[in-house]
Amino acid sequence: MQRVSLSVPIGAGVVCAVVGFTSSFAVVLTGLRAVGASPAQAASGLLAACLLQGLGMIALAVRFRIPITLAWSTPGAALLASTGVVEGGWPAAVGAFLVTGVLIVATGLWSGLSRLIALIPAPVAQAMLAGVLLPLCLAPVTALSHHPWSIAPILLAWVVLTRFSPRWAVPGAFVVAVAVIVVDLVRSDASIASDQLLPQVVWTTPHLTVAAVTGIALPLYIVTMAAQNIPGVAVMRTFDYRVPWRPSMGVTGVTTIAGAGFGVHALNLAAISAALAASPDADPDRNRRWVAAASAGVAYLVIGAGSAAVATLVVLAPEGTIQAVAGVALLAPLAGALSAAAGIDTDRGDATRATGARTAAVATFVVAASGTAFAGIGSAFWALLVGIGIHLLLRPRHPSDAAELTAPDGP
Repeated sequence: MQRVSLSVPIGAGVVCAVVGFTSSFAVVLTGLRAVGASPAQAASGLLAACLLQGLGMIALAVRFRIPITLAWSTPGAALLASTGVVEGGWPAAVGAFLVTGVLIVATGLWSGLSRLIALIPAPVAQAMLAGVLLPLCLAPVTALSHHPWSIAPILLAWVVLTRFSPRWAVPGAFVVAVAVIVVDLVRSDASIASDQLLPQVVWTTPHLTVAAVTGIALPLYIVTMAAQNIPGVAVMRTFDYRVPWRPSMGVTGVTTIAGAGFGVHALNLAAISAALAASPDADPDRNRRWVAAASAGVAYLVIGAGSAAVATLVVLAPEGTIQAVAGVALLAPLAGALSAAAGIDTDRGDATRATGARTAAVATFVVAASGTAFAGIGSAFWALLVGIGIHLLLRPRHPSDAAELTAPDGP
């Protein structure tokens, strides 16, 4: 086996953190602001998430000597952006974050909860996610029509880098967005107070409401499990690593609980970025790749120190700029969710079963994409109810077919 310098896995970890942060922080800030956070509270959530997931990564990587990487729930942040302010405002949203953390801990402690999540039809869960992501992915198109000179360079950079270096496409789009923001600040002669650039945490006492628990906590938990934690385990398996399920859920759940009052919506296993630390590119020696995860954790601690400056730039950004970055960052998750929601194999089952599953997925997608709230509860919750209801109504009557259709897959 080729022996490489320790700087290789350390460098891979730093890249993992930089790519993970720049590819999705705009979605996090957008989601937090949408559910009622002030600019200071949203910046606090970003800072706390960086610090807590950094500490969690270091603890898990050092303890188990495998490259376990954590992330904030990007699909969950997109869900917040589509949900909007619920009854009780920001404190109620924070209460929902707290409930989400408790549910994640419970998932690790009680296997029955994992099986219950697995019973949700995969096409329905993915269709809900796709419906949540669609409005955010349309934002760059809308912004381009209204502010072409600000948005076009961002989208052009993303397209070019997607062709030649996909990993850096979204970070590159963010760098161009920063340039656009700086030019706008210079032209408008705006000034930034020095205290706006310093990291600070803002505490919000959680408040529990039925609307926030049903409209935010439950969909956020389901999206985080279905789109982050379970795929994160699968990614690690492709590199022959077995994720310690209970400790991982314990760490991500406890850190979510600890950070909820500071604005952390949900922390989880990394999925897409997990490969940056777990692949042979991080280190040919699989027994040393945990160093990459640990260094990613340290890098997040450093990045957290600069998160306030990033959040301040977002507040001062010209209209549509950050939405454009968030939109292109979510295109890949949208494509994956749509593919999973529509990829129902008619060759392996009867036409009735396939039609029923597809109908349930499409209905879920339409309700989630509508963004319509009812009784103070966001569309994601109603989309799940509609999708599961139609799935149960149209499922095959034959016992063997029904068992085959609903058999859960464990995490």
